[in-house]
Amino acid sequence: MNKVTTLNQFIIEQQAEHPEATGGLSRLLHHIGIAAKKVNREVNKAGLVDILGQAGTENVQGEQQQKLDLYANETFLDELRASGECCGVASEENEDIILFDQGLCLNGRYIVCMDPLDGSSNIDVNVSVGTIFSIYKRLSPVGGPADLGDFLQKGTELVIAGYVLYGSSTMLVYSAGDGVNGFTLDPSIGEFCLSHTDIKIPANGKIYSINEGHYEKFPVGVKKYIKYCQEKDPRQGRPYTSRYIGSLVADFHRNMLKGGIYIYPETDVHPHGKLRLQYECNPMAFLAEQAGGTATDGKRRILEIEPQEIHERTPLYTGSKNMMSKVSEFLDFFGNI
Repeated sequence: MNKVTTLNQFIIEQQAEHPEATGGLSRLLHHIGIAAKKVNREVNKAGLVDILGQAGTENVQGEQQQKLDLYANETFLDELRASGECCGVASEENEDIILFDQGLCLNGRYIVCMDPLDGSSNIDVNVSVGTIFSIYKRLSPVGGPADLGDFLQKGTELVIAGYVLYGSSTMLVYSAGDGVNGFTLDPSIGEFCLSHTDIKIPANGKIYSINEGHYEKFPVGVKKYIKYCQEKDPRQGRPYTSRYIGSLVADFHRNMLKGGIYIYPETDVHPHGKLRLQYECNPMAFLAEQAGGTATDGKRRILEIEPQEIHERTPLYTGSKNMMSKVSEFLDFFGNI
């Protein structure tokens, strides 16, 4: 009988390899896991209760908030606060940073940036959605409230990044800077169990993920790359397969396991890109690099971008190393045309 390793067991074992660890990160990850289970429960029964559909409000991005968006946001905020290790949160759903400035949280050594429910426009049609999270060490003095500077750190300063995929099975995937591991929720015992160890993105892939409905708005380099993907060349395994779900977590997860590239470029409507740097692109870039892939904004390494605001947007190109190299050739050749 194969030994089952739960998320909590894995975290404890990893902590044991670092005698200097205080256990704070372990507790924080434990509470993130609890929040993910709660959100998973509501996602799975969303069609049976009054939690589907729009809530009648907009988030800071001007996007309609789904009822489950709000539930996920509050659930993660509650668990992060309860951990006592987090002193503040930046969320896609809130215009300003949220400070936990009472009790144990004042001594919290970490801040969290998160998208509590990525791909929420898919909720009503029963398509996979996810949660994205990233953890940084605070820069402000412990014992006082966090400040904006804690949240405007480059991705190179990330301590942990991960996501939860609520799909046919629910998975929590994360990295603490020493590889990427995935845990699948076993509903029979209510625990995330280690199912994917040391995940590596294949250097080559046959999947390209982009919303081709916006083709006319893309830069020329991206258009040329799409045509390259569609050209028949049996020696190089082309044409590639186009797969786009519309949930960053789901698209990224598939490509990470099978090999592929995800592209959300700048467009005429969104000249600076649409995805958010701090709680979407940085954590995914961190995971991509830890799994052997790469991530850029078309020119710069995502993790080296200096953020100016918590809701800053950026283009995102990420995936298999060789596919990323090829799209970079097209972007370099055609420049900003």
